[in-house]
Amino acid sequence: MHTLLVLYPEPTDRAAFAAYYEQTHLPLCAKLPGVQEVSYALGIAEPGAGPYYGCFRATFANAAALDAAMSSPEGRAVEADVPNYATGGATVLSFPTTELSLG
Repeated sequence: MHTLLVLYPEPTDRAAFAAYYEQTHLPLCAKLPGVQEVSYALGIAEPGAGPYYGCFRATFANAAALDAAMSSPEGRAVEADVPNYATGGATVLSFPTTELSLG
């Protein structure tokens, strides 16, 4: 499995970020070819209390599947949309992930 993790610093306007992110950006992310799972969190720290306001996680079968998704028209649309809401920028990480069996 391969994970795409995006960390969002404090935006200029939390309410505007959340509204745009949930109504516009996340539906674009859901259309990424080969995406297996998507999760996110907003408001993970109070303003000024931590380095990040929000995070996004998507999983793919492998690095090739992530690369194919991000180079697709849907992936280019996701990337082009980030400046529309992420006034604090974004840190993007991509890495292989190993699942731990809890059974």
